[in-house]
Amino acid sequence: MGLIPFLILLVIAGICGSLGAGLGGYSRAGCLGSIVLGFIGAFFGQWIARQLGLPHLLNVEVGSVVFPIVWSVVGAAVFVAVLGLFSGRRN
Repeated sequence: MGLIPFLILLVIAGICGSLGAGLGGYSRAGCLGSIVLGFIGAFFGQWIARQLGLPHLLNVEVGSVVFPIVWSVVGAAVFVAVLGLFSGRRN
C-alpha cells in the first residue's frame, strides 16, 4: 500500500470514528482519537455483523484494503457507549 491510499484510509477511518463517537455520546476524541476509534469500530463492527449474520454494507476499497463504512460507525458507537458505561460521566 502506498502513501496516498494509506492517507485516504486514515481520513475515512477518522470520519467514521468521529461519527461513531458522536452517536455514542462522546464528541471530544480529537483527530487521532477518531482515527483509532474508526479502526477499532471497523474490527468491532465486523465482529458484531459476523456474530449476528448480517450482510456487508457500504464497503470502500482503498488500494487492496476493504474498509467497512457502516460497521465502522456502528462498532465505534457501541464501543464508545460501552466505555461510557464503565467510565461514568464527568461533571
